[in-house]
Amino acid sequence: MLKTNLDPSILIRNAQVALTMNDAEEELQGVDIRLENGVIAEIGSGLETGRSELVLADQAVVTPGLVNTHHHLYQTLTRAVPGGQDALLFGWLKTLYPIWSRFGPEEMRVSAMVGLSELALSGCTLSSDHLYLYPNGARLEDTIDGAKEVGLRFHPTRGAMSIGESGGGLPPDELVQNEPAILEDCIRVIDAFHDPSEGSMCRVGVAPCSPFSVTRDLMRDAALLARDKGVMLHTHLAENDEDIAYSQAQFGCRPGDYAEELGWVGDDVWHAHCVKLDSREINLFSNTSTGVAHCPCSNCRLGSGIAPVRQMRDAGVKIGLGVDGSASNDQGNLMDEARQAMLLQRVAYGADKMSTREALKIATRGGAEVLGRSDVGQLAVGKRADIAIWDISTIESAGSWDPAALVLAGPRRVRDLFVEGRQIVRDGQMTTVDMGALVAHQNRLALGLMA
Repeated sequence: MLKTNLDPSILIRNAQVALTMNDAEEELQGVDIRLENGVIAEIGSGLETGRSELVLADQAVVTPGLVNTHHHLYQTLTRAVPGGQDALLFGWLKTLYPIWSRFGPEEMRVSAMVGLSELALSGCTLSSDHLYLYPNGARLEDTIDGAKEVGLRFHPTRGAMSIGESGGGLPPDELVQNEPAILEDCIRVIDAFHDPSEGSMCRVGVAPCSPFSVTRDLMRDAALLARDKGVMLHTHLAENDEDIAYSQAQFGCRPGDYAEELGWVGDDVWHAHCVKLDSREINLFSNTSTGVAHCPCSNCRLGSGIAPVRQMRDAGVKIGLGVDGSASNDQGNLMDEARQAMLLQRVAYGADKMSTREALKIATRGGAEVLGRSDVGQLAVGKRADIAIWDISTIESAGSWDPAALVLAGPRRVRDLFVEGRQIVRDGQMTTVDMGALVAHQNRLALGLMA
């Protein structure tokens, strides 16, 4: 069980606006918020200071921490790689697989710390991660150890690939594993690191990479194992036209049918991308409470298309945001992701099809619901103290008539960030890691990979 050391009682004083994302969708002005023992203890005006540490927010907007529902943290070591910058999904993967095969435990740990710090500076307090390759002795706990150092709430998933090039798959044979070993290691990491309790800092999921990199048997067995262990399931699905064509050629059906057949729908499942879901698949996901990680920047970068988020939301599908891997984005800023989600739905369907508030709700409470976390994603008494404070006295917000419309005018970087009541970002700087030393370490590792 991973727990942080809690900061003392903290009183966020006189927030200009607090966007609560609570059941009533309240927007509170001039409000105080007290954090105690990792939870939100009080919300109101003129709360007594007592022995609480004061954090002034009179020129700030306060929101729940943002939630990232899809990432490949190891990819922060391979941003903007030549040869993959202008490729579609399958060509992009073939360019990068040989580079990723040279990773080891240190590359996994350091890249996770860099990626999670980058997310924290964009207001993120909870991130999932999809790690599906384990070269040269790398293990899932390399990323878990990195997350513990940074201090973010973490949902790592034990991904897998089992079909290499010799078997008709995309990845090189040296990056795939045999399926009994994959399932055995899933059990190991769940037993060692998964904490299902309220306020958990680490929950482990099971996540075969995609229908085109593992067998039908592994997809089915992974679902059975996850449900036996009471953990969530995650994979890529319906990402682009190549993905749909592969599913129809190999399985004789669309991705949604394939997922349904193998038990990959339900409130314990979320799929990444889902750019090409049709209306029947959208209804399937709605009826089964299956979640979606929407990754708009990555979808644009790889030319995958515009996901039908408006239709999914209208049908009642659970949707959160994901920055996706930093080799296909190539950044990790969740506020940028919220803005891009809003803009794409407007350009595709009309300027009134997604508001600034809806985009921010998807980025906070929406992501929490996708990851099965009812204890985060909103500002309400009794919820975990995962809170972002956004400075609106800066140039990005100068002249804004609606400072709460953060996805329009900014800022894009958080001023202060609390996770489980612990201050992770103070005045725009990480408090838990030495960013200068960390970035320098990351760059040395990247240079080694280039060489």
